Amino acid sequence: MKPRITVVGSVNMDLVFRTPRMPALGETLHGHEFRQIPGGKGANQAVAAARQGAQVNFIGAVGDDGFGAFSKQCLSAEGIDITHLTTVAGVATGVAGILVEDGGDNSIVLAAGANACLQSQHIDAARSGINGAQLLLCQLETPIATVEHAIAVAREQGVKVILNPAPAQDLSPVLLKQVDFLILNETEASQLSGISVIDQVTAQTASEKLLAMGIVTIILTMGGNGALITQQAGSKFIPAVKVDVLDTTAAGDTFVGAFAVGIANGLSVLEASIEAQYTAALTVTRLGAQTSIPQRQEVLDFMAQRKAM
Repeated sequence: MKPRITVVGSVNMDLVFRTPRMPALGETLHGHEFRQIPGGKGANQAVAAARQGAQVNFIGAVGDDGFGAFSKQCLSAEGIDITHLTTVAGVATGVAGILVEDGGDNSIVLAAGANACLQSQHIDAARSGINGAQLLLCQLETPIATVEHAIAVAREQGVKVILNPAPAQDLSPVLLKQVDFLILNETEASQLSGISVIDQVTAQTASEKLLAMGIVTIILTMGGNGALITQQAGSKFIPAVKVDVLDTTAAGDTFVGAFAVGIANGLSVLEASIEAQYTAALTVTRLGAQTSIPQRQEVLDFMAQRKAM
């Protein structure tokens, strides 16, 4: 049977511009191309999990506009259950303006739109989807009170929780203690730990501080510099998978979604992290968010090619 994962999170329409570099303040810069691509951290992670073989239930909100209708269509086409993807009247769907440099780095500006309307009552209406899941997956592009409520519901039912605390913000120790797997990048680790993460040594120090807050497992992703797994039993560094980078958009989301499927399938944290690394590596060789996320067979073929299996 497919593993069951419930995602509480955001839906955005990504407006993606490819540019030779980031524009200076007040500068008008000619870009190479423009694309409109479905995105949002929650939706990206849901798509990543679905393409890696999970049965995914999505809880979120879109506006009653063309972007919302198209986003629902795209998620449904992935086999994702959108029964609890609410349409909010009179509100725009979330939008992300994304500038992607030729080197692959990006800068993003978000307008939350309907994502800000996701409330605790929406979580209560979808309790059956959380109760029947093996994992609950959350991020922070929806109101923090809603995320806290969803995690509390999961804990009541013994459902394990993965939190991707992005975009970075301060979180209460009470919330962090309810998280089984915290997956974050250098910026988010710096925000939560108060330690500037700039290399593997500072990543280790920050992770140990977060571990002391009661989190069971911390996975600190560092892009092209690899990832660090920290648990009470010790730490393990995983080198990055080297590829030619086109666009880093959704790489982190792909890692999170693929990791969730690995854990739900019974893999160890190390095994799930390695598979997630390879899945994310394929993502950065392609343009866009959901358009770049690979299918399961592509990942297996890639790992076999790199002799990772």
